[in-house]
Amino acid sequence: MGNMNNSVIKILLIEDNPGDVRLIEEMLTESKSSGFALESTDRLSAGLNLLEKKRFDIVLLDLGLPDSQGIYAVLRIIESFPAMPVIVLTGLSDEVVGLEAISKGAQDYLVKGHIESNLLVRSLRYSLERKRIEEEKEKLIKDLRDALGKIKTLSGMLPICASCKKIRDDKGYWNQIESYLRDHSEAEFSHGICPECAEKFYPDYYKGEKK
Repeated sequence: MGNMNNSVIKILLIEDNPGDVRLIEEMLTESKSSGFALESTDRLSAGLNLLEKKRFDIVLLDLGLPDSQGIYAVLRIIESFPAMPVIVLTGLSDEVVGLEAISKGAQDYLVKGHIESNLLVRSLRYSLERKRIEEEKEKLIKDLRDALGKIKTLSGMLPICASCKKIRDDKGYWNQIESYLRDHSEAEFSHGICPECAEKFYPDYYKGEKK
C-alpha cells in the first residue's frame, strides 16, 4: 500500500459493469480533490494479478463479479494482500453483505445508485486513513508483546528444597537457585559469602578477620 501523502492515490477498480466504471471515472474527475489515478478490470482473478504486478493504494471492489459472488472476493483480496484497504460496492439489497465485508476486514462499503463524487472521495480518504491507523495499532501491539516477552518476572509459589535450597522448575527438575533466577528474571549474580557461612566453613580465616 502506498503512502497517503503521495501526490497520486492509485485506485484499482474491480467492476464488470462498464456503466459503473464510467460513473466512478466521472466522479473522480468531477471531484474538487485531485490526485487520483484509476485502473479497472472486470474479473477478480485479473484484479489479483494486477495487485501482484503493480502498486495500488486502495481497491474498489464490486461484490457481484463473473468469477466471484459476495463476500468471497473480499476474503481473497484481504488474504492475499492484508495491507491493502478495500471498499466494497454493493446493490441496495446487499447492504447486509456490505456490513459483513467490513466485519471481515474491508474498510468501507458504498451502495450503487447512492454514490456521488464527494461521498466517493471521502470514503477513499477515510479508508486509507483507517487502514494506516490499523497498521500503526498492530505494530504497537507487536512491539509491546515483544517488549513484554523480554521482561521476565517471578510470581506465585516456588517449590524449594528445605535442605539444599534448590528450586524445582515446571518440568520437575531441581535447579540451583541462582540458575533458576537467572532463567526467570533479569537478575545477575556476583558471588560472595555471608558472615554466618564464613564463620561456619572458614572458622580460622573468619577469626583472623575479626581480630
